[in-house]
Amino acid sequence: MRHRPIALDPADVQVKIRGGFRPADVRHAQETVAHLARLAHEPVLGARVKLGTAPEFGAGRRTAEAVLDVQGRLVRARASAASARGAVQLLGDRLRTRLLESTRDWENRRGRHHGQRPAGQAGGERQVVRLPAAARAVPDEAVVDMEELDYDFLLFTEDATGQDSVVYRTGDGYRLAQLVPQSDLPAPTCAAISVSPLPAPRLTVAEAIERLELTGFAFVFFADTDTGAGRLVYHRADGDYGLVSTVHDG
Repeated sequence: MRHRPIALDPADVQVKIRGGFRPADVRHAQETVAHLARLAHEPVLGARVKLGTAPEFGAGRRTAEAVLDVQGRLVRARASAASARGAVQLLGDRLRTRLLESTRDWENRRGRHHGQRPAGQAGGERQVVRLPAAARAVPDEAVVDMEELDYDFLLFTEDATGQDSVVYRTGDGYRLAQLVPQSDLPAPTCAAISVSPLPAPRLTVAEAIERLELTGFAFVFFADTDTGAGRLVYHRADGDYGLVSTVHDG
């Protein structure tokens, strides 16, 4: 049984600061993390926040990073923005996603421990599991998030152009693909990120899954035929299909 959410006092959130930050921004970070700790699947034993600058992403850009100890399992999130408040806001969005993902993983493992079949194995029919995309970011930040999560690809909305995009690993670095590649896209700070000139195909979810099966690719990035929003399908470890989307739908 999942534990009853326990409130974390903002004063208990440890903060490490590098650079100049207003006391109001520090309190905002503590309150944001303390509030989101309620989403954890088990008691939060500790929470840390690190506020700093990110010169590699542009002069004056601020970063915010949080680490929650959820009964011995660390849940991390990191974000950067032009202002401290913006960085904390993005951090909150990403931490919420990480905690929800962590809860789903915990519930799946608990179900298997109690002899329940993963959803995709019931009757041999695969299910489509819907997941949210990462928060708005620049490509360099998306790569950092992808590495921290130990993912091979990450769907997100590119900050400068507003384009739904995906970053993924290649044999010699990383690659960025967008719904409609922009010629004025700011060059990534990381030289190891190349940019695909090809637009994403316009597909239904069923067509994307069919392409995933036919090609054997790790994922298929596509534009939804109805909404035009960026989506991504892939094979989950539990046998189901993962459908990651930048929009919330039923």
